[in-house]
Amino acid sequence: MKIKEIMKNIKDFFQENIAHPHKITSVEKLEEGGWRVQIEVLEEKEYMKKYAKDEMLGTYEVLLDDDKEITSYKRLELRYRSAVGVEG
Repeated sequence: MKIKEIMKNIKDFFQENIAHPHKITSVEKLEEGGWRVQIEVLEEKEYMKKYAKDEMLGTYEVLLDDDKEITSYKRLELRYRSAVGVEG
């Protein structure tokens, strides 16, 4: 159940503050406490549609504390949605 709560918190946060979530690609419990999550979001969707460009995907790393509250996030990558990503 914890992972579902974490995923919901992150999706809600990104929907309200950053951009529309596309998918969560990893959820990891940290040894020192808290959680690390990677999420892909659709960036500037309307702008890209207007100019007939491919959508942009931003990959973000999100850190949460043990109470499942987001403590930080940063964008790791920005790429066209059709570009092949590197799987880790």
